[in-house]
Amino acid sequence: MKRQLTFLLLLSAILTSRATDSRANSILIPMDDTQSNHLKAYGIAYKMLAADQEIDWLLNYRGGSFMLKQSAVLETECRVRGVSFETLTDSRAASIKAQIDDPDQNMSAVTLHKAAKIVVYSPVKVSPSEFENTDAVLLVLAYAEIPFELVYDEEILKGDLPKYDWLHLHHEDFTGQYGRSIHRQTLADIKAQEDITHKYGYAKVSQMKLAVAKGIKEFLAGGGYLFAMCSAAETLDIALAAEGTDIVGSAYDGDGMDADAQSKLDFTKTLAFENFVLQADDGYRGYSTFSDINSSANGGYDRGSGFFDLFNFSAKWDVIPAMLTQNHEHIIREFFGQTTAFRKDAVKASALVMGESKTSDRYLYGELGRGQWTFYGGHDPEGVRGGGNWRVPTDLNLHPHSPGYRLILNNVLFPSAKKKKRKT
Repeated sequence: MKRQLTFLLLLSAILTSRATDSRANSILIPMDDTQSNHLKAYGIAYKMLAADQEIDWLLNYRGGSFMLKQSAVLETECRVRGVSFETLTDSRAASIKAQIDDPDQNMSAVTLHKAAKIVVYSPVKVSPSEFENTDAVLLVLAYAEIPFELVYDEEILKGDLPKYDWLHLHHEDFTGQYGRSIHRQTLADIKAQEDITHKYGYAKVSQMKLAVAKGIKEFLAGGGYLFAMCSAAETLDIALAAEGTDIVGSAYDGDGMDADAQSKLDFTKTLAFENFVLQADDGYRGYSTFSDINSSANGGYDRGSGFFDLFNFSAKWDVIPAMLTQNHEHIIREFFGQTTAFRKDAVKASALVMGESKTSDRYLYGELGRGQWTFYGGHDPEGVRGGGNWRVPTDLNLHPHSPGYRLILNNVLFPSAKKKKRKT
C-alpha cells in the first residue's frame, strides 16, 4: 500500500511537471520571412512597452524577433493587427535563450523597458504643408499605430524638447533658405516661419533656424535621441557649422551671403559631417541641393538606382549598431531624396557607418554628450515619384515587409533599451 501511494505521488509529480512545461508562458513575434506584417509588429512591441511590459529583443535571432510574456491581450492585439506570433513553452523559451547565449552565435538578447515619448519636428504643426504627408516617419508611425506628438520651431525655442525622449527630423531646412526647392514649401510655410522669427525677436529666418538647430543639439547632448532623414540631416550640420556666418543669398533674406562663408565654416560644431563645400545659390524657390554632403549634389531628387548594404555587427559586443540594423534583409534598395545619401569623404571618422553603397554612406550613428543620433539618407524607402513633380504618399499596406522602413522603426524602439556603449 505504501509503495503504491509513493508511486502515485511520483506519477502525479511527473504529470504536473509535464503540464507546467507544456503551458505557453511566452510569445515569440518572429521577424524573419515568416512574419506576416513586419512594420505592425513594432507597433505591438511599442504598445506592450507602453503597458509596462518588458520585451526581450532577440538580436540576430530570426531577423530580430521579440519575446514577451504570454497574455490574452497580446494574442488578441497580434490577431487584430495581422501580426504573426508563436506560443512558447518554458522549455522552448529556455532553449532559444540558450542558443542566443552561445558564445559561438552572433546573437544577444536586449531587454526593452519603457516606451519612449516620441516627437516629430514638422511644419504641419503650424501650416498646411501638404509635402509633409510624405514624411516617411509620420507615415510609418501612423501605420504601426505608434503614438507621437508634433513640435515645430516655436516649441523648441520655448525649451519643450526635454519633455520627450526621441526626436525625428525629416525633409527640413535649418539654414533659413526655405528648402531651396521649388515644391518644398508653400507661401503659408514661409509665412509661418517668418511669423515665429519676428515673434521671438530674430532679424532673419536663418538666425531663428540656427537657434532651433542649437536647441536640438542641446537636447541631444543632454541625453535625447535624434533621428534625422533626408535634408534635415544635412542642413542641421550646415547650420551648426555656419554659426555667426551669413550663408544665405539675397534672394532669401534681402542681403548677400558672406563672400568668405566657405572658409569660415567651423566643422568642430557639427555632428556627422566635415570638409563639405556649400552649393551655389540657384535663386529664390530655385532647385538645388545645399552642399556636397549630398552624394547626388547638383542632381536634386536623384533616384537611387542600386542597393546599399547593412553591416553585420557583433550582437554581443556592438549592441547599439546591432539593434539599429536588425532586419530580415541586409541588402536594401536605394531610394532618393533632396539629400539622397552622404558623400563618404564628408563623414567624420567619429561617425559609425552602418549602411553603405559603393559610392556613398546611407546610414550613420553617433554620440554627443549623453545622447545618441542616427542619420538616414533619402526621403521615403518605398517612395515613387508622382505627377507634376509632387510626391505621392506611400501606402504602407502595400509594403508591410519594407526593410528600409524597418530601419526607421528600429530607431523608435532603440531608446527603450538600457544604453550600452559600443566597442568599435
